Amino acid sequence: MKPFRYAAPAAALLAALLLAGCDDDQANGAPAAGGGGGRPPSPVAVIEATPAAIPLVNELPGRIAPTRIAEVRPRVSGILVERVFEQGSVVEAGDVLYRIDSDQFRVQVERAEALLDQAEATRKAASQSAARQVELRERNVVSAQAFDDANAALAVAEAGVAVARAALAAAQLDLQHADVRAPIAGRIGRARVTEGALVTANAVDSLATIQQLDPVYADFTQSAADLMALRRAHENGGLTRSETGEAQVRLLLDDGSEYAHDGKLLFTEATVDASTGQIILRGEFPNPDGDLLPGMYVRVLIEQGVQTNALAVPVQAVQRDMGGKPQLYVVGPEGRAQVRPVTAGRVVGDLWVIEQGLNPGDKVIVEGFQKIGPGAPVAAEPWSGGATAAARTADAG
Repeated sequence: MKPFRYAAPAAALLAALLLAGCDDDQANGAPAAGGGGGRPPSPVAVIEATPAAIPLVNELPGRIAPTRIAEVRPRVSGILVERVFEQGSVVEAGDVLYRIDSDQFRVQVERAEALLDQAEATRKAASQSAARQVELRERNVVSAQAFDDANAALAVAEAGVAVARAALAAAQLDLQHADVRAPIAGRIGRARVTEGALVTANAVDSLATIQQLDPVYADFTQSAADLMALRRAHENGGLTRSETGEAQVRLLLDDGSEYAHDGKLLFTEATVDASTGQIILRGEFPNPDGDLLPGMYVRVLIEQGVQTNALAVPVQAVQRDMGGKPQLYVVGPEGRAQVRPVTAGRVVGDLWVIEQGLNPGDKVIVEGFQKIGPGAPVAAEPWSGGATAAARTADAG
């Protein structure tokens, strides 16, 4: 009687295993026993891989720098009697910033004017004496030595007038420099000296600093290896220049927002930093509202070419295998899903550029691959997230 106690549980277990095997066969697309039919195709959303021209945009770190910077220094020595400018304001070239006590320079101008009058009087007397010597020389009533001495005295007097005029010009220049003026236009910083301070023409410290902030520079770096790879890609035809032929440059601020004004690339340094292997590039950006300040950290978006006939798919279409390698689900022959290993390149907007493994015209599954496996039948419908890869690529670019 004991064998019959275990017969019923064993039969139930065998039946359960047979049912599970039938379910697995149906899940893998095998025909159901006795039914003659297969698993219905799973609905998926696909997008057709279409070649397009995609800009090659690199994001590089950079810093903002003023286009011009000038340290305000006195050109004469004296006591500061007045600060004219307002700290942090915008000044124009030639605006008076400080005033130095000008009494001593005014006295020097008056003295130089008196010396010039004296020199001109001396020259006048020497000129009259030389003229008389000429008349006497013609009548042979004066010696040649006296005639030569008169002409030499006239030459000395004329030189004295030239020296006096130069001294007067120097004195007038010192008087003008008593008003310390802005050498360039821009925003002036804090005042480093106050009224009553003694300043000297050869002082190390400046009185203030002026920075020109419209436009501004954005200095950013890129590795020499990347630049060489870009140059080879241009030479091999993998990349082409933009329609304008100029590199488009944009800015991303520290908070991630994009700066409203586009810039232009000015130059690339001809030397490589030996310690970092980086090359410095410089762009110029308008700054009418003063949003960009010197020293500000930014991310520079620079277009360094256009990749022709590139294939791109939405980011969500790229999957990873167990080893972390990228792969795509594509609709193969007979409407069945296939797994395609690919080489993923860069991300442009919400698109991923596929370097290898994808062919033009392939239908890439964007949505619905979570419920299918390799070889499973699918019912492909156009993806509602975008018309074509080319159109989305153009928008991202």
